[in-house]
Formats: sequence, structure tokens, C-alpha cells
Amino acid sequence: MALTPINRALNQIPKRAEKRESVHLHETFVDSGIADVLDAIDHQVLNGRRGTGKTHALTYLAAHRRGEGDIAVYLDLRTIGSPDGILGAGPATVTERAANLLVDLLGQMRESLLNAVMADDSMLDDEQLIEKMDELLAAMTSVRVAGEIQIDREDESTSARKRGGHLSGKLAPAPSLEVRVEAAGETAERTVLRETRRGSERLALNFSELSQALRELGTALGRRRVWLLLDEWTSVPRDVQPYLAAFLVRCVLPQQRFTVKIAAIEQQANWRQEVDGQMVGIELGADMSGSLTLDDFMVFESNEDRSRSFFLGLLFKHLTSRGDDVVQVDGLKDTSDVVRLGFTDTRAFDELVRAAEGVPRDALHIAADAARKAGEAKISVPLVREAARAWYQSDKVRPIESREESKSLLNWIIEKVIRQKRARAFLVSERDSRDPLLLSLFDARVLHVVRRGYSSQDHPGERYEVWVIDYGAYVDLIQTKNAILGDLLFGENDEFAEYFKLSPIEVPKQDLRAIRRAILDLSEFYAKRV
Repeated sequence: MALTPINRALNQIPKRAEKRESVHLHETFVDSGIADVLDAIDHQVLNGRRGTGKTHALTYLAAHRRGEGDIAVYLDLRTIGSPDGILGAGPATVTERAANLLVDLLGQMRESLLNAVMADDSMLDDEQLIEKMDELLAAMTSVRVAGEIQIDREDESTSARKRGGHLSGKLAPAPSLEVRVEAAGETAERTVLRETRRGSERLALNFSELSQALRELGTALGRRRVWLLLDEWTSVPRDVQPYLAAFLVRCVLPQQRFTVKIAAIEQQANWRQEVDGQMVGIELGADMSGSLTLDDFMVFESNEDRSRSFFLGLLFKHLTSRGDDVVQVDGLKDTSDVVRLGFTDTRAFDELVRAAEGVPRDALHIAADAARKAGEAKISVPLVREAARAWYQSDKVRPIESREESKSLLNWIIEKVIRQKRARAFLVSERDSRDPLLLSLFDARVLHVVRRGYSSQDHPGERYEVWVIDYGAYVDLIQTKNAILGDLLFGENDEFAEYFKLSPIEVPKQDLRAIRRAILDLSEFYAKRV
């Protein structure tokens, strides 16, 4: 099927930030209000589900700080560590695996710092700075032998005796004979001491030495600040995360010239745990001064104008960036041209924003699929809905298909909210909002939080969070025989059901009156399971 230039361009936008060079990431970054907050020198955790733009935000911050003369070290933790350190192969303990991972992290950090020094003539000529780099290397590569030591002593003595004789004679002036016998003895003794070490070499990281090396390195850098940006924190094994966090607390966070930003998925992060009677790791709010959540920024129901503006800017910047993979579109001069050229009307674009549920990567995937389906036409509301449904089925619901409890909870919520209450949004009490099963559905992006700290007039004193069922899940449901059609609910044997499915069905917006009727008590679900 032939595609219009803008549909072809929408289809070819890279969906992951790491697929583009940093200069293009800087060009395509759209500030949702997060940039100024991240630019603070405070240590921070940046939370967000997959696709919310954590990597894009960190790479933008790195480029911005380098432009200000600082040193930005961006590290993708997925690329750090060996299989033994990550997977725990063999007899290695969790502390040994953490030490191996930490050395790899320090190695990449030092390499990035060294590259920054090599690229700056003013720093390259600083002998003290190069010396401090070497001291950091020494502090992070110390080893020790762990195991038994065996000492063997061997005494050796040797002796030798030498005998000889001499016979001589002469005839003149008078005959004579001389006989001489000689004997010599020689004795040598040697003692050999052998020491045998039986064991294995292990890393012996000394946090005080590492901290001192980093502090002296920071001093040598002068006014330059080091921004350590750690992405994909939750790719580190969960049992290793607190040990890696403990290193940051002891060695990096106290350094005056270092700022640490960590991007993580909140539900999968393990910041702190008890080990041998004491807490190890990062205490959020104390060791790290604050945390940000990207999920709260771009949900359509939270702020329609801000969401619309953000996603318009996102598509426009991607379509007009200077990357080699960008298809040039004639007539694309400002953000309004995105809607004029690519969508049937403003409503169709708003439907795309709603379908994205505040997740930029989901918006790019849905737009690309809708553009392919549109072909030589413009993207319409039905095409957005069909693309959202396909994306829900292929990317969102599939990961939970193998998790029976999560799947059961999703089906129970759909039954209670959509089929019984004829709504898409519902209330969850704050005491239930941290339920692991509920959070697993949030992490999979089949449920979304649109408001926190909501107070219902029907239940004074109780605090709730407003959740919504994913747009694609709702569209998927209305394509089934148990669909909600307007204000009517049809069963699978109803003879008029197929007729009414031909009429346009609206995906409901947030309705506070409907929400108040849909309060979920998760204890009902668990009681039913028992």
C-alpha cells in the first residue's frame, strides 16, 4: 500500500531513544516540565514506566550540562557487568557479584571521565588531574587472595669429597723421585622454603579509598561538576541493587562536585534492605533529596491542553529533525501542520493523545500503525482506535498472559468497572494502591493513574487515587460480543448486538460522577480467589 509522505515519515520515527544519536535526541526532546527540575544539582531518582521518556530526559540533560562546561557521564546499566556478575553463575555470593558489577561501573565511569579530559585541551595539560585518574584506577582494581595458605619447608644438604695425587722425578744431576698425595673435602647445605597459597583472587574494594580518590578527582576538576546519570537501574538484579546503592551512598553522594541522577521503574526498584541486622542501600528522601515520576506529567485526563501540546511537539520535532532516517515532508512548518497534513481533524489527533495514556513511546507506535493503515488517506478516529487495540494486544496484555494472578485481577477489574459500572475510570483507596498485583498491571501499562489524593464526597475522610483502564483495553472490549454500546449492555446472544456495533462508540472520558460509583475494594477480589 502506498503511503503519503507524512504517513511514511510517521511510520519511520525511531521508537526508542537509544536508536538515535545524542545530537538528534537533543533536537527531538520536548520538555514536559521535567527539564528544569532535573537540572538541579540535587541527587534525584527519575521514575517512570517503559516508554515514558526516562532515557530521552537523561541524554538531554547530559548534552545540556556538557554545553555548560560540566562533565556528564551517562551510563546504561544494561551494558555493565559480566554474565557471572549479573546472573550469579557459579558459587559467587551476592556481595562478590555486586563487587564485580561495581568495578565495571567504575571502569566505565573512569573511561568517560578520561574521554572528557582528552577532548579538552585545558584539562589534558593538567598533570594533577591525570594523576588523580590513575589513583582512582588503583583504588578500584585492588585484589586479595581468599582461601587457605600452605607453607612447605624443605631442608637440603649436599656433600662432596675430592682426592688427587702427584708423581714426579728427575735424573740429573742426581736421580730422585717425589710422590705427593692430596685430598680435599667440600660440603654444601641448602634450606628451601616454599609457600603455597590455595584460594582465589577476589576484589577487595575499600570504600574509604574510593571515596578519597573521587574526592581528590573532584577537587582537581576545579569548578566543573560531574553529573553521573545512571539509566536502566532495574536491569541490575534485584538482590544486587541495594549493594550498588550502598556504594553510591558511601562514595559518590557525599562528594560536593558530583551529582547523581538515576532512572528506574518504581515497581521494580529495590533501593534498601536489611543485611545482617543493618540497613544497606539508599534511603529515598534522605540520601536522595527527591524523586520525580514521569507517569504524572502527560496523561490526557489530567491536563488536556498540556498533553495535546506535548504530543504535538513530540511528533513535530521527530518529523523535522535532521536525522538521516527522517523522511522530509513538504509544508511542515509548525506544529499545527502535523494535524492539518496527517489527521482528518483535531478530534482524531486528540484521540491519539488519549490512546497514548501519557506514554510517548506508545504514542509513536500507535501513530505509526495508524499511518500504515491510512495509506494515502489521513489518520481518522477509527484508525487510531484500531491501532491502539492492536498495540494493546501485542505489547501490553501479552506480558501478563503468563501471570495468572495478574490476568485474573485485570479481568475482575474489567468486569466490575466496564461491564457493571459502564465506566473506564475507578477509585482505589490509598491503602490498596501499593498492592503488588495492581502495580504489576500499572507497570504493564494496562492500567494508569490519572489523579492522586482524590477525596470522594460519598466517603469523607478517605483518600483515593483515580485509575483508568487502558484506552486500548476498552476498544478491545467493545469489539467483543459483550461490548458496551452507548448506554446499553448486550449479551452474546442478543440479536441486535451486531447492528449496534456498526454505530460509532465513544471511549468515555473521565466522569467524576461515574468514578464515585466505581470504588474498587481489592479485598473482594482476594476473597473470591480464596
